[in-house]
Amino acid sequence: MTPGRVTMYFDGGCPLCRREVAQYRRLDRDGRVRWLDISTHSAELVAEGITLDEALARLHVRDRSGELHTGAAGFVVLWAELPYLRGLARVVRALRLVPVLELAYRPFARWRLRHRRCAGDVCARS
Repeated sequence: MTPGRVTMYFDGGCPLCRREVAQYRRLDRDGRVRWLDISTHSAELVAEGITLDEALARLHVRDRSGELHTGAAGFVVLWAELPYLRGLARVVRALRLVPVLELAYRPFARWRLRHRRCAGDVCARS
């Protein structure tokens, strides 16, 4: 864990995730986010109390104070660190939309794991 810095755990083995993270990384010009690829740093992930299966199933983001957020809540923590997305994070929080976003995120996360990450028998986690 890097105190005072947000950490996003992402699946570098997933083409869709790699593209999305590449877009976020371009916005992170100030280096406010630590990007941890769970496909190559699984030991570090486990040392932080997250199993690889948990991390593959849902987005995980550790905020500046060390608290872990998953799913839609994790995206909002990430967005708050990035230019052009900070306003979106403020609106989502102000309108208390995280539970609504979570309703959309859950089926997407299941689909991503089954059809994008594990396509063609790449993994057996689905």
